[in-house]
Amino acid sequence: MSESTDKILASTRDGVGWLTINNPERRNAVSLEMLAAMGSAMQRFAADDAVRCVVIHGAGDKAFASGADISQFEKNRATADAADAYAKISRGVRQQMLAFEKPLIAMIRGYCMGGGLGLAMTADLRVAADDAVFAIPAARLSIAYDVINITNLVHLVGPSRAKEILLTAKRYDAQQALAMGLVNQVVAVAELEAAVADITARLVENAPLSMRASKLTIDHVVKDAGERDMALIEAAARACFASEDYREGRTAFMEKRKPVFRGR
Repeated sequence: MSESTDKILASTRDGVGWLTINNPERRNAVSLEMLAAMGSAMQRFAADDAVRCVVIHGAGDKAFASGADISQFEKNRATADAADAYAKISRGVRQQMLAFEKPLIAMIRGYCMGGGLGLAMTADLRVAADDAVFAIPAARLSIAYDVINITNLVHLVGPSRAKEILLTAKRYDAQQALAMGLVNQVVAVAELEAAVADITARLVENAPLSMRASKLTIDHVVKDAGERDMALIEAAARACFASEDYREGRTAFMEKRKPVFRGR
């Protein structure tokens, strides 16, 4: 599977990685090639210490991502075996995004449907414009939403709402999504980029090791007790208190200035 495509764009500015789903003529439907390129971009962001957080968004003004590219279904998902192979690639990318140690923000305009919503749910924060529309139309296609997506959905909205979303295949507007906990914030279209910029500015200034420890601990807290890696959680906490950044934070507080954190 090629990892090169102009339909996934990755750039960095002012400590923020930008991952753009660049398929606006198809309402940012996501192909297998795009998934592979997305995974490669996330690896580069993870390895770049200058990147403190990442924003994923869709090109144009119609969609964050309208879902998987249905035009590929006949080729790549026509049988159960073919669907399994497709799902393996898709799951791998979403697992990679869920394991990403830096804050990940989904900036959502327009359609956020099916597999597109699956991608948005791997983010730590979801900020939506008031023109956003959410749905999981799996029941209209006779396909099964996989366990990773359903787990993320249940964690966000609870089992009863998750059943409603999946069984009815209904579309929800941004305010309905906010009310059920599917997104963190809804703003006017004209204010979307500014709202996300406010969040990223805060994240870029905050201590990377502290944010990593918080993400890790929260991700384990929602697991069953027997699945939590307490040693990993404790190691992340110790890394904070043993860091240069912890000393910088204390010094900056005493000197009444902003701390400058370096992630070490």
